[in-house]
Parts: sequence; structure tokens; C-alpha cells
Amino acid sequence: MLERIITALVLVAVVLTCMFATSSHYPMFGLMIVAAGVAGYEWFKLMPRDTALFKPKAWAYGLIVALISALALYYNEVAILLWCASILTWLVSSFWVKAYPEYDGWYNASLYLLGLILVSAAVTAIFEVWQSSPWWLMYLFLLVWGADSGAYFVGRKFGQNKLAPTVSPNKSVEGLIGGIGLAIIIIIVVQVNYLNLTFAQHLLFLILSVVTVFASVLGDLFESMIKRRAGIKDSGRILPGHGGVLDRIDSLLAAAPIFAAGMYLLKLIGVDL
Repeated sequence: MLERIITALVLVAVVLTCMFATSSHYPMFGLMIVAAGVAGYEWFKLMPRDTALFKPKAWAYGLIVALISALALYYNEVAILLWCASILTWLVSSFWVKAYPEYDGWYNASLYLLGLILVSAAVTAIFEVWQSSPWWLMYLFLLVWGADSGAYFVGRKFGQNKLAPTVSPNKSVEGLIGGIGLAIIIIIVVQVNYLNLTFAQHLLFLILSVVTVFASVLGDLFESMIKRRAGIKDSGRILPGHGGVLDRIDSLLAAAPIFAAGMYLLKLIGVDL
């Protein structure tokens, strides 16, 4: 437990420093590239593979993911294309989660491409939201953490009906409701205290935020499904007590591109956030 707490404190300190300590984009840019590379390496470990030259191949894949992410961070058009591809992938993956384990045809070499898309889209989306304002990125984190914490505590106390027993046996419908409830409280507090919008604009922002919360749940379930299919408990061991980078950002893999794309669309129609 002490190891887990120390790791969490160090991780939070690093992320908050990159977010708030300087107006320069380089610390956050570097953090996103490192996260993309490590997440890519961990993703490779979950894929169908042979054992020949495994680690060199895994690091090469991680390097490719980091390079694609860097390219997308420089060129906004590439990032938007990645977000669109990511959102489409998440829509399809919801059917995979629902059909597992009866159907696992998705577990094939195409996951190498999907991993590149999902990880690159997530880190570029996080960076884009941060560039809009570090506080918007904090809001995204609060949505994801709030939904996860609410689901954990409500599910632990009241959980009876399994949400996806073959994918993640510990998650319950009651936990999902609790997580969404806590997230909605966060959304309303932010809307009432910090946003000066019309009723229609408030409604659009509420819809975007709730969809983001549902996406975070899907991201968590999807990574759990892949780990279960691969026979791996944790995606990595780089974060003592917490597993790997993918284990920490699985919810953000889905939530970040949807939230970033939604903010982009809201700005296009004149919603000033």
C-alpha cells in the first residue's frame, strides 16, 4: 500500500507540474511522447505474437507510436483524423465487449494498427485539451476519476448485478450508476459556477460530458478484455503498485478523443468555453 501511495503522489506531482508550472508546451509535449512510447510498448505485449525478438519488437513498436504521436502533436489535421478513427474504433469495440467471449475475432494482427491509433489519438487529445486550458484537462481528469471512484465505492457497497461479468467481474450496474451520478455532480458544479452559457449550450456541454464518462467506462472494459484474452493481469510494471501506463490511462484512451473532438465541435458552432 505504501508503495502504491508513493507512486501515486509522484505521478500526480509530475503531471500537475507539466500542466501548471510553466506556460511552455515542451514539458507537456515531452510527457505525452514518453507516455505514448511506453503505452505502445505495453500494448505490444497484449497482442498475438511469437516470442522471437519480443522486447526489441515491442520497443520498436513503442517508438513508432511515439513518432506518430509527435507528428500529430505538431499537425492538428493529423490529430483530428486520429480522433475520428479512434471514435469509430470505440463504437465498434462496444460490440466486441458485449459479445466477449463468444466472439473474439477482433484478437488478430489488426490490433497493432488499432493500438497505434488509440494511443496516439489519446495523447494528442489530452495535449489539445491542455492547450485550451490546463483547467479543462483537470476537468477531464475529474470526470474520469469521479466516475471511476463513484463506481468503485457504490459498487463495493451495493453492487449485485454484474455489468460485464466475462470481461471485468468486479464491475456492477449499480457501480456504473454511482459513477455516473458522481460525475454528473461534478458536471453541474462546473456548469453552475464557471460557465456562462445559454440553456441550449449548457445542454450540449452536459451531453458531451456524460458521453465522455460512458466512454471512460468503455475504455476500461476494453483494456480489461484485451488483458483477459492475452492472459495478462497488468499491462506493465513501470508504475510500482499501479501496473503499467495503459492500466492508468485505459479510461482516457476512449474519453480524451471524444472530449477533445466534442470541444472542437462546440467551438465551431460558437460555444465559448
